[in-house]
Amino acid sequence: MCAKILVVEDEEALSRLLSYNLGKEGFAVGVCADGDDALIAVDEERPDLILLDWMLPNVSGVEICRQLRAGSQTREIPVIMLTARGEEDDRIRGLELGADDYVTKPFSMSELVARIRAVLRRTRPTIAGDVATFADIVLDRETCRVRRAGRDVHLGPTEFRLLDTLMQRPGRVFSREQLLDRVWGTDVYVEIRTVDVHVGRLRKALNRRGEADPIRTVRASGYALDETYQGGPAVPRKAG
Repeated sequence: MCAKILVVEDEEALSRLLSYNLGKEGFAVGVCADGDDALIAVDEERPDLILLDWMLPNVSGVEICRQLRAGSQTREIPVIMLTARGEEDDRIRGLELGADDYVTKPFSMSELVARIRAVLRRTRPTIAGDVATFADIVLDRETCRVRRAGRDVHLGPTEFRLLDTLMQRPGRVFSREQLLDRVWGTDVYVEIRTVDVHVGRLRKALNRRGEADPIRTVRASGYALDETYQGGPAVPRKAG
């Protein structure tokens, strides 16, 4: 699974723990330590889910949740509140503000991951599901297998994550920087041209001679899955 999760938590030890464990579960993880940075991060790249601490410096988690639900571009982003507060009134207040779930500290990582997946299944079914389909391409996240037009496509782990990311939003243009964050992670230094190399490998594995290329290169921008792709052979271009 390559869903992008934004962790908004000012406790550094807990933030590192969440980033490490969620990364092991296959999520792409971004981290912010305060509310101001979180709002900027959400504006720059929409996460698929936000883990939001209730008590934060500057802008509180409560206010962030309120602003997210008030914004036309952010109101659908699922939010799970993290807090040490355990009183029923506080839980109700968090849910009334628009939070999708509420986890009280301390919590087990297995419980949190289960809550994340449950929310994603409900709000982002195409991401949370084990199988993604685009035209004649089928990607199975549980078995890490890819098939195109009924035949197996053999991909390395990086190419698999790259294809998974593109298939989550067909037609969306991902910049090279966005692909670096989602596929390699924010804590790993990788040269930008590495993205081009792995896209080339993905194309080589995915496309047999005569088949249409489902990956579209957008000059000076990045890559996308071509929404006009329907599967099958390449369509010859008309002369002139």
